[in-house]
Amino acid sequence: MLVWPNHPLVIADMLKTIFQRAAPEQFSDLSGLLEKQYNHQVAQSHIQHDSAQFIALLHLQKLLDQIVASVDYDRKSVAYKLLSSPPEKCQSLYIFGDVGRGKSMLMALFYEACPVEKKRRVHFNMFMLEVHAFIHDWRRQNKTDAISALAKKIRASVFLLCLDEFHVTDIADAMILERLFAKFFELGITVVMTSNRHPDDLYLGGLQREQFLIFTRLLKRKSKVIELVAKEDYRLMHLHALEATYYFPLDAHADEFVHQSYNEFTNFAPKQAGVLQVLGRKVILSVVHGDIALTSFDELCVQSLGSADYIEIAREFSTLILAGIPRLTPEKRNEAKRFMTLIDALYEHKVKLICTAEVPAKDLYTEGDGAFEFRRTVSRLIEMQSEAYLQSTHIGHM
Repeated sequence: MLVWPNHPLVIADMLKTIFQRAAPEQFSDLSGLLEKQYNHQVAQSHIQHDSAQFIALLHLQKLLDQIVASVDYDRKSVAYKLLSSPPEKCQSLYIFGDVGRGKSMLMALFYEACPVEKKRRVHFNMFMLEVHAFIHDWRRQNKTDAISALAKKIRASVFLLCLDEFHVTDIADAMILERLFAKFFELGITVVMTSNRHPDDLYLGGLQREQFLIFTRLLKRKSKVIELVAKEDYRLMHLHALEATYYFPLDAHADEFVHQSYNEFTNFAPKQAGVLQVLGRKVILSVVHGDIALTSFDELCVQSLGSADYIEIAREFSTLILAGIPRLTPEKRNEAKRFMTLIDALYEHKVKLICTAEVPAKDLYTEGDGAFEFRRTVSRLIEMQSEAYLQSTHIGHM
């Protein structure tokens, strides 16, 4: 007959033994890690210390500590959980601020430091392409509630989801986000987002915006909203290569600049057109040689191309020579939007851009629908001419 001891010290020792045997190995202590890494970057002169960045970094560190504690707790035994209080719940973060203030740099520090395996970092445009593709395929099979199915699929592989450059300009995205993020939060997915806009300023002037505001209220309720008010645009610090890769105006020498650039990159290879297959469609480019493409603004941004086309181009080519970027007027808002999407894709895949334009980047599109968002494109165009960017490695097909 098994007799349970009644002496308090004996019982405590037995429970301690059970607790120690059942508890799996914990993550190492990561408290203060982001501050150490940030200070190391400053010491190496890779970045300049900025008090606003540091404040945002502390919020990311707090979330990192919460994630580690939460994952450690979930891995514990039932005996441990009976004797312990659950850790503080992970709170999603929404970090916003003007272009070039260090949001992506801070996100990178946080993401790399987070030790959990179930994590993913993705550009918002790419993420929404995947969302729409899943919903389309799901509905083709005559199944219902595609959003719930998608959220569960994502939760199976992701505990932490990091979304770069969160912005909403498309009504199809706007109508999906509230239901999708409600499911994310319900399933315990922690989301970290960076954006140029406060949640209240997303999708301004968009169709059915009153319905979209349900999403912004959810976002503010479930996320900590942090404004990053850094002092300067750090992307503008390295402009040594600007004149060599961004040529303006479109004068008699512009065409010569384009063809000379192509000849230097391809060793005077013959010019032959190329065709890409994208979602069953053909995208034709004027000149293709290996991973070098020569094309024009008209070919890429006047034609009805979209994110999927630009992402495939960015994956396929390490260098894009783009001729004839005009000054964009309010009447060319569609072309401006396509150009923004193109530059986002090239930037995310570290494609080297050599281009000719009518005016300097800052003057390309200064008024009209989307002019505020275009400031991010200007900043990226300038960074893409920098020595540091030009030395980066192309991110092609994985």
